[in-house]
Amino acid sequence: MGFIAWLIIGGLAGWIAGNIMRGGGFGILGNIGVGVVGAVLGGFLFGLLGLEAGGFIGSLVTAIVGAVVLLWVISKVKQS
Repeated sequence: MGFIAWLIIGGLAGWIAGNIMRGGGFGILGNIGVGVVGAVLGGFLFGLLGLEAGGFIGSLVTAIVGAVVLLWVISKVKQS
């Protein structure tokens, strides 16, 4: 997947996850960062479950799931 596609998926996933978890995004760079890290985390989690998602939509879903999990973990760490 191209670098630009990675940035687009990361930005979308970060923005969607931000809206799901706390009602707002994190700015363009924050959304991309959360989305890219979420994509890596989501790919790892999907691999553990034996799931595989292909194509643009599959990559976006994987990144969103990973980003939501990432934001949830961060919120739990901040509460401690």
